[in-house]
Amino acid sequence: MAFLCSNFLRNTCSFYFHVNLTRHFQLCKRADFPLQKKTPFSVCSPKISSNLRVCATRRSFSICGNVRAVCSRIGSVQTQWGHHFHTSTPRRALPAPLLWMVLKPLQKLLAILLGRSLRKWWGSLPDNRRQLVREWLRRRRWHLATGAGVALVIVALLLLTHLDESPVTGRIRLLVFSREKYMELATLTSEAHLKEFAELLLPATDPLHQMVEQAVQLLAQRNKDIPEVSEVPWSVHVVESPQINAFVLPNGKVFVFTGMLGAVADLDQLMIVLGHEMAHAILDHSAEQASLSHVVDLLSLIVVTAIWALCPGDSLALVGGWAKDKLTELMFNHPYSRKLEAEADQVGLHLAAKACADVRAGPVFWQQLEIVDKLTGNPTLPEWLSTHPSHRNRSGQMDRLIPQALELRETCSCPALSPVDPRVVFSKTVSELLAKAKEQGGGGLEGTREPQPVSASRTAGFSNGVRFSLTSGSV
Repeated sequence: MAFLCSNFLRNTCSFYFHVNLTRHFQLCKRADFPLQKKTPFSVCSPKISSNLRVCATRRSFSICGNVRAVCSRIGSVQTQWGHHFHTSTPRRALPAPLLWMVLKPLQKLLAILLGRSLRKWWGSLPDNRRQLVREWLRRRRWHLATGAGVALVIVALLLLTHLDESPVTGRIRLLVFSREKYMELATLTSEAHLKEFAELLLPATDPLHQMVEQAVQLLAQRNKDIPEVSEVPWSVHVVESPQINAFVLPNGKVFVFTGMLGAVADLDQLMIVLGHEMAHAILDHSAEQASLSHVVDLLSLIVVTAIWALCPGDSLALVGGWAKDKLTELMFNHPYSRKLEAEADQVGLHLAAKACADVRAGPVFWQQLEIVDKLTGNPTLPEWLSTHPSHRNRSGQMDRLIPQALELRETCSCPALSPVDPRVVFSKTVSELLAKAKEQGGGGLEGTREPQPVSASRTAGFSNGVRFSLTSGSV
């Protein structure tokens, strides 16, 4: 009867969904095995078939015999005796920051179309209809104002629920995208970079790679008391390129270009550079800046809609939208980016101090970049137009942080520093070069390029290598 029960399912594939089932079920198999009669429940043979059947019967009848049974086939169910469930291939969803980056232009386009449609609709209304709309808005102005106030309160509450404390500095900041989401994006970004630089990566046996590897591991080892440092597997990739660049992704992937290795004067400057970039990663600056940009962009959609609705023509609306974008950069994005850069300078200097680097070399690096800008004639923008502090302000700010960093270094059982301050040596060297250049009427200025392998320093200073896009800028 068990054989007939299983054949009934195979041949007819008929299911009865409205049968009064009892609470007792039995596993049925195709092979013959002895069955007990009139028992409410029995166990199948130890040799379980690959095609299992679940038979539900009435309590008062025997099992799989002389009954009106319903046998539901469990297709391709495979058990611990060597079988597995068949599932579709898993697909990785897009990280939320990447999804937002893709949808960002679409949101702006929809706002433009909405504003333009409102302008066209208002222009097509006759005068009497316009008057009726104005009267309707006037009568309900308090309702509309109340609705706007409630919306602002809801937005404020949502923002308050996304406040977070910075891991090292304890600063309260807005964090819409979590660290976990940015780790997913960092994985995709690191894979793309490794594929892009596959033919340019130096082998692990190369002396330059080993130097950077030792510097990174020393920074990580000496700062393992910070959870964001000890929990990340740091790995180094040195790219053979003259580009002056270095960046660190949130998942601990360190990318250093050989041009950067030529730009630093010694190992101490390299460790300060790496500490700066690692600080961006452990402080989640990429997620923080993307969160601010996300909130500002969402709120600016209202402004975009209003611009396209109120401007009399498309050309004027385009100019208004461009002006809005520039004001947003100058009022929100650039100042906040400079703030994050200053914080990374401070934390990175502390990381280097705990790794026993000579932190006095930090201000010298930025003074070098400032001189190179002057020597090469590279135009520099005012600081308020840049995403990074100027080299001069950066050097001065780091110089003020040196006493605190030296005190921290002394508490870490580091060897004593040389009595010769690299800042004094650099200042004297520059004075001598300027004096020689003045004697030669400026002809000796170009000769100072040779000991400085830095090509052309940009106004941005060090890149925020963990920005939203997780790609680096240039020095």
